[in-house]
Amino acid sequence: MLLQDIYIYPIKSLGGIRLPKANLEERGLQWDRRWMLVDGKGDFLTQRVHPSMALLQVELRADGLLVFHKQDPTKRINIPFTPKSEATRLVTVWDDTVLGQEVSKEGDAWFSEILGMPCGLVWMPPSTERKIDAKYAVNSESVGFADAMPYLLIGQSALDDLNARLQSPVPMDRFRPNLVFSGGPAYIDDTWDKVKIGDALFKITKPCARCVLTTVDQATAQKGKEPLRTLSTYRTVGSKVLFGQNMLLLEGTSIEVGAAVEGIPFL
Repeated sequence: MLLQDIYIYPIKSLGGIRLPKANLEERGLQWDRRWMLVDGKGDFLTQRVHPSMALLQVELRADGLLVFHKQDPTKRINIPFTPKSEATRLVTVWDDTVLGQEVSKEGDAWFSEILGMPCGLVWMPPSTERKIDAKYAVNSESVGFADAMPYLLIGQSALDDLNARLQSPVPMDRFRPNLVFSGGPAYIDDTWDKVKIGDALFKITKPCARCVLTTVDQATAQKGKEPLRTLSTYRTVGSKVLFGQNMLLLEGTSIEVGAAVEGIPFL
């Protein structure tokens, strides 16, 4: 088995970026979900509620991020790695409320106009620690603005199996993974306790429960019923539809496409 793809999503719920290699950090891949859009109350904005967010694509540049509209690339803005503002505010991601750093008034105005609603862009400074659920932590790890865990792994065979059941196949971007591996049977990762990728070692914390975001076409922002409807017919455990594995980092500093992937089963 080999590492097929590496993806980061610098601004939560906006378009992802495929990378040939990436640095590994406790709270996720470098630059992954370190920025987030929030409403006036500081609550996070998501494609689940605002599917038009899918139309904003992000590119990684030497000095920061370039964000542009997929259907009109002339609508664009540069976001520096270091925020222009030193102001901070409390922001909420699910059940967690943490301190975020405001990026710039220009950024807030641009996103508010292009999304048609008041919103602000915040960055997670290194001083902010958003601890993962203690029952899954190994060393009291923190996570960025991702939903719950620092890393998400999916096997290409799992998507192939799903697409064989669908009338219209869907791409992997519906599931927003960080790491995609090729080889092995579908859902082999269900049996893993840890996974070694190149020189890095990850602890699998729990399967990823899927939501309506998977029904948003990332190219058009149109919502449908698939693939969640079909997936629920054979990947439901209790009340959750499971696809992919949440993970945290145990060892390693970098990762590269083409690296060997070795699952370590439960004892």
